[in-house]
Amino acid sequence: MKKKRSVLSVPGRRAARNVKHMPDSQIDFSDIPEATDAQLKRMRRVGRPVSGMAKQLIAIRLSPRLLSQLRKMAAKQGKPYQSLIHELLEKAANKAA
Repeated sequence: MKKKRSVLSVPGRRAARNVKHMPDSQIDFSDIPEATDAQLKRMRRVGRPVSGMAKQLIAIRLSPRLLSQLRKMAAKQGKPYQSLIHELLEKAANKAA
């Protein structure tokens, strides 16, 4: 099996080699001010919301021409191309069932 290549640049890889792991217990947080109540109220969760209908990540190979067509179709409809692909596959699967 091939080793996965790093996405870091050469200088980035060099810098990463020189960084040593530091346990959280050794980090000095004394210069960070505590968040106020107003700041805490404004905070929002980062990332995708947890839902009961999470989708599974897969990899699929499409021809560049087909992918280009799908992206153009999605742009005309004002939606992400992956959502369009999902809808098209769902319609085809329901039709075939």
